[in-house]
Amino acid sequence: MGAIGLAAWLLVACGSAQPATRSHARVPTSFDPRTYYSRRALAVQRGEASFYADSFAGRRTANGETYEPNAYTAAHRSLPFGSVLRITRERTGDWVLVRVNDRGPYGPRTRIIDLSKQAAKRLSMLRAGVVAVRLEILEMGPH
Repeated sequence: MGAIGLAAWLLVACGSAQPATRSHARVPTSFDPRTYYSRRALAVQRGEASFYADSFAGRRTANGETYEPNAYTAAHRSLPFGSVLRITRERTGDWVLVRVNDRGPYGPRTRIIDLSKQAAKRLSMLRAGVVAVRLEILEMGPH
């Protein structure tokens, strides 16, 4: 990442971060996706993606944020909060960048990611509900 990109990311991360609880580092609540467009994956996973039901809107996520259906966020079983992922729908090649802020999905082990409604909409998966995806880890979160 270039110096300008890093500086822009730090400004976004510091300006929108929630106060940390206990001794945890700050996790940015938003990110500038442009800084990740050309990033290479640190690791890749393949499996199925699902998305949050509307009834979860306004509830707390595992990292303490409020779930916002129009944000680009996701739940993963083990990746650190704040990790940035590129999720690509296998059948269409559509992709979206998301930030991990919750734990899950709590379904079959073939499901590797639970997406916000907005992210699912970008993948045109609202009607299907569950689709095959490629998950690329672009940046590991702080914890």
